[in-house]
Amino acid sequence: MPFILQVALDTPLHRLFDYRLPDGFAAIQPGSLVEVPFGRTQQVGVALGQTATSTVGLDKLRDVIRVLSDRPALSPDTLRLAQFCAEYYHYPLGAILLATLPPRLRNATPFVAESPWLVLTEAGREATPPTRAKAQRALLGALRETPQLRETVRAQKQSRHAAALVEAGWAAWSRLPPPMTHTPQTAAAPAATPEQQAALDHLLPALPQFGVHLIHGVTGSGKTELYLRLIDAVLARGKQALVLIPEIALTPQLEQHFRRRFPRRRFATLHSGLGEKDRAENWLAAPDCDVLLGTRLSVFAPLPRLGLIVVDEEHDASFKQQDSLRYSARDVAIARGKQGNVPVVLGSATPSLESYAQALNGRYRLIELKQRAISQARLPDIELVDLKHIPLDNGLTRPALTAQAETLTRGEQSLVFLNRRGYAPALYCPSCAWVMPCPHCSARLVLHRTSHRLKCHHCGIEARIPHECPSCGNPDLKPLGQGTQRLEETLGAFLPAPRIRRIDRDTMRPRAWAELGEAVHGGEVDILVGTQMLAKGHDFPNMTLALILDTDGALYSPDFRATERLFAQLMQVAGRAGRADKPGRVLIQTAFPDHPLFRYLQRHDYPGYARELLAERKQLDLPPFTRQVLLRAEATTMEAALAFLHRAAQLAPDDANVSVFGATPAPMARVANLERAQLLIQSTQRLALQAFVRNWRPQLDTIKPRIARWSLDVDPLVF
Repeated sequence: MPFILQVALDTPLHRLFDYRLPDGFAAIQPGSLVEVPFGRTQQVGVALGQTATSTVGLDKLRDVIRVLSDRPALSPDTLRLAQFCAEYYHYPLGAILLATLPPRLRNATPFVAESPWLVLTEAGREATPPTRAKAQRALLGALRETPQLRETVRAQKQSRHAAALVEAGWAAWSRLPPPMTHTPQTAAAPAATPEQQAALDHLLPALPQFGVHLIHGVTGSGKTELYLRLIDAVLARGKQALVLIPEIALTPQLEQHFRRRFPRRRFATLHSGLGEKDRAENWLAAPDCDVLLGTRLSVFAPLPRLGLIVVDEEHDASFKQQDSLRYSARDVAIARGKQGNVPVVLGSATPSLESYAQALNGRYRLIELKQRAISQARLPDIELVDLKHIPLDNGLTRPALTAQAETLTRGEQSLVFLNRRGYAPALYCPSCAWVMPCPHCSARLVLHRTSHRLKCHHCGIEARIPHECPSCGNPDLKPLGQGTQRLEETLGAFLPAPRIRRIDRDTMRPRAWAELGEAVHGGEVDILVGTQMLAKGHDFPNMTLALILDTDGALYSPDFRATERLFAQLMQVAGRAGRADKPGRVLIQTAFPDHPLFRYLQRHDYPGYARELLAERKQLDLPPFTRQVLLRAEATTMEAALAFLHRAAQLAPDDANVSVFGATPAPMARVANLERAQLLIQSTQRLALQAFVRNWRPQLDTIKPRIARWSLDVDPLVF
C-alpha cells in the first residue's frame, strides 16, 4: 500500500491535503517543502506527516512531484509555533507556514544561495601566492584588512582570483556578515547605573528558563544597555538572541550599535526593506547567527539555539499585523518563549496597558528604570501652548517660533513632530468649500507639493492637481491644514537659515538612516521635521527642543485606545530632548491644556496615567479586562457587507459568557472600492471566547451569497 503524505498548502481552507508518495521516494521529514499539483497548477506546500490511509480514495489521490531539497525543512519549533497561531488566530495552518518563509523560498524555482561575504581562512593568514599572481596577492592582502562583499569582488573584476583563493583554501564564501576585527570607537560597556545593576541582579539569574520580564524605563534610562548585557550573558552560554524592533528604519543603526559591542559575533537582519534575495539568504543564515535583529515576521525565524527574546518598544502598534494573518508579534514571541523555555524581555518607556496590567497582577516581572542613564541628563520640562489664547500662523505659534530661534542661536538641535505627511491633508476651494475626495475611499486626497500630485494614503491612487475647482470653477484653490512638507517650508521661511531635514515615509529609506544619523551627530542638521518615525529609539545628544503639533484629535476620538496611543507617542517624542548634559524642553500646542493626559505627561507619570486608564477600562468592560474578536467584512456594497455580518450573528453559538454586538460600518467605511463593515465579539473569559470562535468559524464559510472577503481579527488594535 502506498504511503500518503499530508501536506499543508497556502489556501483559505482549514485542512491538510493528502498526496501519494511515488515509488522511490524516501521518508520525508516533517517540515520539508514539497511541490505538489493543486487544481490546474502546482504549489509549494509543507509536509507534515505520512499515513497509510486517507478519507479520499487512493485512486483519486495525486502524486507528489518532488521534494525541494535546495532549502531546509521548517524546524519542529516553527511547526509548533505555527500550530499555536493557527489555533489562536483561527487562520489556516498552511497559509501561516508559507508566510513564515521569505517570498523567494515559497515557490518551486530552484534557489541557489550566494554567500555574500568573501572572508579569510586561517590558512590564508600565512599564505603566500606566487609572485607572478599579483591580482591574487592584492586580493589576499585586502582580505587580511577586511572581508569583501561579492558585489565588490565582481565590480573589481576579481571573481576569477577569488575562486582561485577559495580553491587553495585561503578564502571562503560566508553567508553571514563576518565578525569585526577592529572598531574605530571603543566597544567597552559603560558602567551600570544603580538602577541598571539592580535590574540585572533580577534578570541574569532568570535567563535559563521561561519568564516574561517587562522593563519599564523612562526615555534615556538605558534599556538598550540592559538588552546588551543580557545578550552577552546568553551568548556566553552558546545560545542565540532574537531582538524584535517595530521599525525597519531602526535596523541599520541598532545593528551597527550591536556589532560595535560584539565585534566577534555573527549578526543577521530580517525585515521587509531587504530585497527578496537578501531576505532569503539572511533567513537561511539565521540558524548559524548569534544575534538576529528584525521586525515583526522575524519572530518565526529558524533559531535552533534560541536563548533570549527581546521585544523593544513592545507597545508599538507595528508589532500587530493588520492584514492576512492578523497576529501580534509580541504575543507570538511570548508563546515561542513558553514553548522553548526561553525568557522574554519586553521593553518600553510607555508599556501597553495589556502588558502593564499583566505586570501589576504578577504574571510578568516588572523592572523599573526611573532615572536617565547619563547622570547629568534630566527628563525634559514639558510646556503647553494654549491655542485658545495664542493664535496660529501657518500652524505655528509665536512661542514655538521663539523657542526654535533660541535653540538655533545656542547651536543646539530641535525636532518638530507632526504626524501627517504630505503638504496638506486636503486641497480646498474657499468659494464653495469643495475638497478633493478619493474616488475609491472614504478619504480626501492629500496634497504632495514636492511631487505636484494628490495622493490617497489608503489605496495609493494619485491624481494631478486641478487648475480650477471642478465644482464652481474657482482657480484659487488653497491647501487646507498642515503636513510635514508644508511645515518644513514654513520653518525655512520664518527662521534664519536653518538646516532642516524632513523625516517621513516619503523621504526615508532604511539605508538613509545611517547617513541621517551621521549628519545629525556631525552637527550638519539644525531641525528635524517628521512623523512618528522621529519618536522611536533615536539618541541625539545635542537635541534639546521638541515641538509637538496638532495632536488634539486623539483626545476625544471614539477609539478607546486613542489616548493611550497619544500618551505613548507624546512621551516618546518628548524623550528625544535633553538626553545628554544639556537640559531639554518640550512645547506642545493644544487647545485642551486642562485635559488629564497633559497633567500626567508633564510629571512624566506613566504609572499614574496607566492606572487611571486601567480603572476606566475595567469600569467599561474594555481590554485588557475583556477579550475581543472582530469579524471584518468587505463587499462591493455596504448592504452586502452588513447582510453577511447579520447572518453571521444569527449563526453565532449561544454562549452566556460571550457578547455579540451589532454589525456596523467600519470607521473607514470604504477603501479601494470595497465597502467595509465589522461585528464585535467580546468576553471576559479568553477560553470561552476561543471556544466560541472555534465553533463559529466553520459556519461563516456557509454564508451565501459570497462577499469579497471576510476575516477574523483576534485581539484587534484598530477598529
